[in-house]
Amino acid sequence: MRPMLLSLVGLVMAACAPLSEVGRAPAFTAPEDGFEHAALYRIPLPQETLVPGEVSPASLWSAGQRSLLGDRRAGKQGDILTVVIEIDDSAQISNSTARGRSGSVDMAGPTLFGIPQAIDRNLPGGLSLSEGVGVQGGTDFSGSGSVSRNEQLTLRIASTVVERLPNGVLRIEGRQEVRVNHELRELLVTGYVRPEDISRKNEVGYDKIANARISYGGRGIISNVQQPRYGQQILEIVTPF
Repeated sequence: MRPMLLSLVGLVMAACAPLSEVGRAPAFTAPEDGFEHAALYRIPLPQETLVPGEVSPASLWSAGQRSLLGDRRAGKQGDILTVVIEIDDSAQISNSTARGRSGSVDMAGPTLFGIPQAIDRNLPGGLSLSEGVGVQGGTDFSGSGSVSRNEQLTLRIASTVVERLPNGVLRIEGRQEVRVNHELRELLVTGYVRPEDISRKNEVGYDKIANARISYGGRGIISNVQQPRYGQQILEIVTPF
């Protein structure tokens, strides 16, 4: 009885999360939950001192990041860059397989030192060994399958450099949430970028992000309606047919 009560309490608690949003818009994710917040608020490393012969920061022709002709691309922890996502992929796969095999074996023994004839006289019902043994068999198999996919996605999102690895590669993370009425759209981008792949516009394409993780989805009233109910999901898992 106690295990049943515990299971019932667990199901009730699991169902309370959607019920708590009845009549309310989905809540935003707290900015402090991601790596972006820590990277932006962390105290940066001390800047290198000016070496002899280097242009002074007060010079008009300084090569610093804030100068007129300086490189404004993201390069250290806490910098922000734009990730351009332009996915237009399509794939079509079609396979067909056919296989067939047939065989037959015949073995007769009408004369074998007269032994079959002698045995035939004693077999009931007109049975005879003159026919010997005959075996025939055949197998046929055919199968076909096809896959057709078409994906198109165009997005731009500001991402933050959350870590600079010892080899100079930048680890980035970007999160964007847009709430319209009672539906919340979420966009998440993470991965690793080489500084030289960042353009002069401080942008990087998704195809230049190693180990990229791109998530675009949502939560809210419309998303909940499109999902099957908890009971139906459980039945689909436990039902063997």
